[in-house]
Amino acid sequence: MRAHRPMINLALIGFMGTGKSAVGRLVAKQLRFDFLDTDACIEAQTGLRIAELFARAGEAAFREHERRLVDDLGRMTRTVIATGGGLAANEQNLASLKQHALVVCLWASPETIWDRVADQSHRPLLRDPDPLAKIRLLLAQREPFYRQADVLVNTDRRSIKEVAHQITHQYRLARNAAPPP
Repeated sequence: MRAHRPMINLALIGFMGTGKSAVGRLVAKQLRFDFLDTDACIEAQTGLRIAELFARAGEAAFREHERRLVDDLGRMTRTVIATGGGLAANEQNLASLKQHALVVCLWASPETIWDRVADQSHRPLLRDPDPLAKIRLLLAQREPFYRQADVLVNTDRRSIKEVAHQITHQYRLARNAAPPP
């Protein structure tokens, strides 16, 4: 973690199905912060579900929406930000988050992720003949970015409450060590 960095927000990164939204809501409640889900913001801005946006405009257009949203996140305070799974796989996005937030990566095995998302039809990146292989491929591609998080938390075989408690603890430690904003 970079020294002398303000920790006015907390950003959750990681692959789909690792628990970013569910854990993020609980962490926000525990810290008395606002909660923001970047995918939900993009859906509200575009009037389209993420799957529809992918189908109509393509992944590149979706990633551009993410990039513009990330630029605005630095103006927020006391917010837990749950990012889309690929948002942090962009160096600029990751660097922007680190300017104002403790970045926590939630991690799970490909098998756990598949178990959690197999019944979710709104996941455009899983529309593949072999979704588990696609998960493994995308995880391998994104892992170097995910590992740049300030904190990595494995969510395999752990409850949302347990993961949220660990993240809240990590945030308080980082916040106490950081200079005031």
